[in-house]
Amino acid sequence: MKKEFKQYLINQNLSKNTINSYLFTFNQLNKMYDISYLTKKKLLDYKMYLIENYRPQTVNLRIRGVNCYLESIQKEQYRLSTIKVQTKNYLENVISEADYEYLKRKLRRYDKFWYFVIRFMAATGARVSELVQIKAEHIKIGYLDLYSKGGKLRRIYIPIKLQTEALKWLEERNLKSGFIFLNRFGERITPRGIAGQLKVIADKYGIDRKVVYPHSFRHRFAKNFLNRFNDISLLADLMGHESIETTRIYLRRTSTEQQKIVNDIIDW
Repeated sequence: MKKEFKQYLINQNLSKNTINSYLFTFNQLNKMYDISYLTKKKLLDYKMYLIENYRPQTVNLRIRGVNCYLESIQKEQYRLSTIKVQTKNYLENVISEADYEYLKRKLRRYDKFWYFVIRFMAATGARVSELVQIKAEHIKIGYLDLYSKGGKLRRIYIPIKLQTEALKWLEERNLKSGFIFLNRFGERITPRGIAGQLKVIADKYGIDRKVVYPHSFRHRFAKNFLNRFNDISLLADLMGHESIETTRIYLRRTSTEQQKIVNDIIDW
Protein backbone atom coordinates (compact mmCIF):
# COMPACT_ATOMS: atom_id res chain seq x y z
CA MET A 1 0.00 0.00 0.00
CA LYS A 2 2.79 2.39 0.90
CA LYS A 3 4.69 1.38 -2.23
CA GLU A 4 1.69 2.19 -4.41
CA PHE A 5 1.20 5.54 -2.70
CA LYS A 6 4.86 6.43 -3.18
CA GLN A 7 4.63 5.64 -6.89
CA TYR A 8 1.48 7.76 -7.12
CA LEU A 9 3.35 10.70 -5.57
CA ILE A 10 6.26 10.28 -7.98
CA ASN A 11 3.83 10.21 -10.91
CA GLN A 12 2.37 13.52 -9.70
CA ASN A 13 5.81 15.11 -10.20
CA LEU A 14 5.94 16.31 -6.58
CA SER A 15 9.20 17.46 -5.03
CA LYS A 16 11.30 15.04 -3.01
CA ASN A 17 10.57 16.99 0.18
CA THR A 18 6.81 16.85 -0.43
CA ILE A 19 6.95 13.12 -1.15
CA ASN A 20 8.88 12.48 2.07
CA SER A 21 6.42 14.61 4.03
CA TYR A 22 3.37 12.82 2.63
CA LEU A 23 4.95 9.41 3.28
CA PHE A 24 5.62 10.48 6.88
CA THR A 25 1.93 11.34 7.18
CA PHE A 26 1.01 7.97 5.68
CA ASN A 27 3.18 6.13 8.22
CA GLN A 28 1.88 8.17 11.15
CA LEU A 29 -1.76 7.70 10.17
CA ASN A 30 -1.27 4.00 9.55
CA LYS A 31 0.43 3.48 12.90
CA MET A 32 -2.32 5.26 14.79
CA TYR A 33 -5.47 4.11 13.00
CA ASP A 34 -4.62 1.30 10.51
CA ILE A 35 -4.89 2.86 7.09
CA SER A 36 -6.50 -0.29 5.64
CA TYR A 37 -9.75 0.44 7.47
CA LEU A 38 -10.15 4.19 7.28
CA THR A 39 -13.38 5.87 8.28
CA LYS A 40 -14.38 9.51 8.37
CA LYS A 41 -14.38 9.34 12.18
CA LYS A 42 -10.80 8.03 12.28
CA LEU A 43 -9.70 10.81 9.97
CA LEU A 44 -11.40 13.46 12.09
CA ASP A 45 -9.77 11.98 15.21
CA TYR A 46 -6.40 12.20 13.45
CA LYS A 47 -7.09 15.82 12.55
CA MET A 48 -7.88 16.59 16.20
CA TYR A 49 -4.65 14.88 17.25
CA LEU A 50 -2.73 17.07 14.81
CA ILE A 51 -4.40 20.26 16.06
CA GLU A 52 -3.53 19.39 19.65
CA ASN A 53 0.10 18.54 18.96
CA TYR A 54 1.38 20.59 16.00
CA ARG A 55 1.61 24.14 14.72
CA PRO A 56 -1.15 25.17 12.28
CA GLN A 57 1.17 25.12 9.25
CA THR A 58 2.23 21.55 10.09
CA VAL A 59 -1.38 20.51 10.65
CA ASN A 60 -2.29 21.69 7.16
CA LEU A 61 0.75 19.97 5.67
CA ARG A 62 -0.34 16.66 7.23
CA ILE A 63 -3.92 17.21 6.07
CA ARG A 64 -2.70 17.78 2.51
CA GLY A 65 -0.82 14.49 2.77
CA VAL A 66 -3.96 12.70 3.94
CA ASN A 67 -6.03 14.20 1.13
CA CYS A 68 -3.42 13.24 -1.42
CA TYR A 69 -3.58 9.65 -0.18
CA LEU A 70 -7.38 9.70 -0.36
CA GLU A 71 -7.12 10.89 -3.97
CA SER A 72 -4.75 8.03 -4.75
CA ILE A 73 -7.30 5.45 -3.53
CA GLN A 74 -10.27 7.36 -5.00
CA LYS A 75 -11.90 8.19 -1.68
CA GLU A 76 -12.07 11.95 -2.06
CA GLN A 77 -15.39 11.97 -0.18
CA TYR A 78 -13.36 11.53 3.03
CA ARG A 79 -11.22 14.61 2.40
CA LEU A 80 -10.36 16.76 5.41
CA SER A 81 -10.63 20.52 5.41
CA THR A 82 -7.55 22.52 6.35
CA ILE A 83 -7.56 24.84 9.34
CA LYS A 84 -7.34 28.61 9.15
CA VAL A 85 -3.88 30.00 9.78
CA GLN A 86 -3.62 33.49 11.17
CA THR A 87 -1.59 35.48 8.65
CA LYS A 88 0.42 38.60 9.28
CA ASN A 89 -0.35 41.77 7.37
CA TYR A 90 3.22 42.02 6.16
CA LEU A 91 5.84 39.83 4.53
CA GLU A 92 8.71 38.66 6.71
CA ASN A 93 12.32 37.90 5.90
CA VAL A 94 12.39 38.90 2.24
CA ILE A 95 15.71 40.10 0.90
CA SER A 96 15.48 43.78 -0.02
CA GLU A 97 16.11 44.90 -3.57
CA ALA A 98 19.16 46.83 -2.36
CA ASP A 99 20.68 43.76 -0.64
CA TYR A 100 19.88 41.61 -3.67
CA GLU A 101 21.61 44.05 -6.02
CA TYR A 102 24.59 44.28 -3.67
CA LEU A 103 24.87 40.49 -3.47
CA LYS A 104 24.57 40.23 -7.23
CA ARG A 105 27.44 42.66 -7.76
CA LYS A 106 29.70 40.84 -5.32
CA LEU A 107 28.99 37.38 -6.65
CA ARG A 108 29.24 38.42 -10.29
CA ARG A 109 32.78 39.52 -9.53
CA TYR A 110 33.92 36.81 -7.14
CA ASP A 111 31.76 33.70 -7.59
CA LYS A 112 29.92 33.21 -10.86
CA PHE A 113 28.32 29.91 -9.82
CA TRP A 114 26.48 31.40 -6.87
CA TYR A 115 25.76 34.54 -8.83
CA PHE A 116 23.75 32.45 -11.26
CA VAL A 117 22.07 30.48 -8.45
CA ILE A 118 20.52 33.62 -6.97
CA ARG A 119 19.97 35.22 -10.39
CA PHE A 120 17.93 32.28 -11.64
CA MET A 121 15.76 32.19 -8.51
CA ALA A 122 15.19 35.95 -8.44
CA ALA A 123 14.71 36.38 -12.21
CA THR A 124 12.50 33.33 -12.86
CA GLY A 125 10.65 32.77 -9.58
CA ALA A 126 11.78 29.14 -9.59
CA ARG A 127 11.54 27.13 -6.40
CA VAL A 128 14.87 25.67 -5.33
CA SER A 129 13.57 22.18 -6.21
CA GLU A 130 12.86 23.50 -9.72
CA LEU A 131 16.13 25.41 -9.98
CA VAL A 132 18.21 22.23 -9.71
CA GLN A 133 16.30 20.76 -12.69
CA ILE A 134 17.51 23.43 -15.11
CA LYS A 135 19.69 22.10 -17.92
CA ALA A 136 21.85 23.73 -20.57
CA GLU A 137 19.18 22.75 -23.09
CA HIS A 138 16.65 24.90 -21.24
CA ILE A 139 18.97 27.90 -21.33
CA LYS A 140 19.28 27.58 -25.09
CA ILE A 141 15.52 27.63 -25.70
CA GLY A 142 14.77 30.14 -22.94
CA TYR A 143 12.34 28.19 -20.77
CA LEU A 144 11.77 25.06 -18.70
CA ASP A 145 8.49 23.13 -18.77
CA LEU A 146 7.34 21.34 -15.62
CA TYR A 147 4.20 19.31 -15.00
CA SER A 148 2.56 19.77 -11.63
CA LYS A 149 -0.02 17.72 -9.78
CA GLY A 150 -2.87 16.79 -12.10
CA GLY A 151 -0.71 17.20 -15.19
CA LYS A 152 -0.91 21.00 -15.25
CA LEU A 153 1.88 22.56 -17.27
CA ARG A 154 3.99 25.31 -15.74
CA ARG A 155 6.51 27.10 -17.93
CA ILE A 156 9.42 28.83 -16.21
CA TYR A 157 10.67 31.55 -18.53
CA ILE A 158 14.32 32.60 -18.61
CA PRO A 159 14.50 36.35 -19.36
CA ILE A 160 16.61 37.26 -22.37
CA LYS A 161 19.24 39.16 -20.37
CA LEU A 162 19.75 36.21 -18.05
CA GLN A 163 19.70 33.79 -20.97
CA THR A 164 22.45 35.73 -22.75
CA GLU A 165 24.61 35.88 -19.63
CA ALA A 166 24.06 32.21 -18.81
CA LEU A 167 24.92 31.03 -22.33
CA LYS A 168 28.24 32.85 -22.11
CA TRP A 169 28.86 31.30 -18.68
CA LEU A 170 28.10 27.82 -20.01
CA GLU A 171 30.47 28.39 -22.90
CA GLU A 172 33.22 29.35 -20.45
CA ARG A 173 32.59 26.09 -18.59
CA ASN A 174 32.37 24.11 -21.84
CA LEU A 175 29.02 22.82 -20.64
CA LYS A 176 26.85 22.00 -23.65
CA SER A 177 24.19 19.76 -22.13
CA GLY A 178 22.84 18.45 -18.85
CA PHE A 179 22.22 20.02 -15.47
CA ILE A 180 23.99 23.34 -14.93
CA PHE A 181 24.09 23.52 -11.13
CA LEU A 182 26.58 20.85 -10.07
CA ASN A 183 28.50 20.28 -6.84
CA ARG A 184 32.25 19.73 -6.57
CA PHE A 185 31.76 16.05 -7.37
CA GLY A 186 30.09 16.86 -10.68
CA GLU A 187 26.68 15.78 -9.42
CA ARG A 188 23.51 17.82 -9.33
CA ILE A 189 23.57 20.05 -6.26
CA THR A 190 20.84 19.46 -3.69
CA PRO A 191 18.36 22.06 -2.40
CA ARG A 192 19.83 21.54 1.07
CA GLY A 193 23.32 22.20 -0.27
CA ILE A 194 22.11 25.46 -1.81
CA ALA A 195 20.38 26.58 1.39
CA GLY A 196 23.45 25.86 3.49
CA GLN A 197 25.86 27.69 1.20
CA LEU A 198 23.59 30.74 1.02
CA LYS A 199 23.99 31.16 4.79
CA VAL A 200 27.78 31.11 4.34
CA ILE A 201 27.49 33.73 1.61
CA ALA A 202 25.27 35.90 3.82
CA ASP A 203 27.91 35.86 6.56
CA LYS A 204 30.70 36.58 4.10
CA TYR A 205 29.03 39.70 2.70
CA GLY A 206 27.45 40.97 5.89
CA ILE A 207 23.79 40.39 5.04
CA ASP A 208 21.26 39.21 7.62
CA ARG A 209 21.09 35.40 7.43
CA LYS A 210 17.32 35.50 7.94
CA VAL A 211 16.77 36.99 4.48
CA VAL A 212 19.27 34.86 2.53
CA TYR A 213 17.57 31.55 1.82
CA PRO A 214 16.22 30.05 -1.44
CA HIS A 215 12.57 31.08 -1.13
CA SER A 216 13.58 34.65 -0.29
CA PHE A 217 14.73 35.12 -3.89
CA ARG A 218 11.43 33.72 -5.18
CA HIS A 219 9.70 36.31 -2.98
CA ARG A 220 11.98 38.97 -4.47
CA PHE A 221 10.92 37.91 -7.96
CA ALA A 222 7.25 38.34 -7.05
CA LYS A 223 7.73 41.70 -5.36
CA ASN A 224 9.79 43.10 -8.24
CA PHE A 225 7.35 41.76 -10.83
CA LEU A 226 4.35 43.47 -9.22
CA ASN A 227 6.30 46.71 -8.79
CA ARG A 228 7.00 46.80 -12.53
CA PHE A 229 3.94 45.07 -13.98
CA ASN A 230 0.90 45.02 -11.73
CA ASP A 231 -0.84 41.87 -12.97
CA ILE A 232 -1.40 39.46 -10.09
CA SER A 233 -3.15 36.91 -12.29
CA LEU A 234 -0.13 36.60 -14.57
CA LEU A 235 2.17 36.43 -11.54
CA ALA A 236 0.13 33.54 -10.13
CA ASP A 237 0.62 31.66 -13.42
CA LEU A 238 4.34 32.40 -13.52
CA MET A 239 4.83 31.20 -9.94
CA GLY A 240 2.76 28.06 -10.40
CA HIS A 241 0.19 28.92 -7.73
CA GLU A 242 -2.99 26.86 -7.82
CA SER A 243 -4.98 29.76 -6.38
CA ILE A 244 -4.57 33.48 -6.93
CA GLU A 245 -5.23 33.90 -3.20
CA THR A 246 -1.78 32.45 -2.54
CA THR A 247 -0.26 35.17 -4.71
CA ARG A 248 -2.07 38.01 -2.95
CA ILE A 249 0.48 37.98 -0.15
CA TYR A 250 2.84 39.83 -2.51
CA LEU A 251 0.50 42.79 -2.53
CA ARG A 252 1.57 43.29 1.07
CA ARG A 253 4.69 45.17 2.03
CA THR A 254 7.50 43.92 4.21
CA SER A 255 7.64 45.24 7.76
CA THR A 256 10.70 47.33 6.77
CA GLU A 257 8.76 48.88 3.87
CA GLN A 258 5.82 49.61 6.16
CA GLN A 259 8.10 51.30 8.68
CA LYS A 260 9.69 53.47 5.98
CA ILE A 261 6.31 54.61 4.68
CA VAL A 262 5.15 55.45 8.19
CA ASN A 263 8.35 57.40 8.84
CA ASP A 264 8.08 59.27 5.54
CA ILE A 265 4.45 60.33 5.60
CA ILE A 266 3.43 60.71 9.21
CA ASP A 267 4.46 64.06 10.63
CA TRP A 268 1.54 64.85 12.89
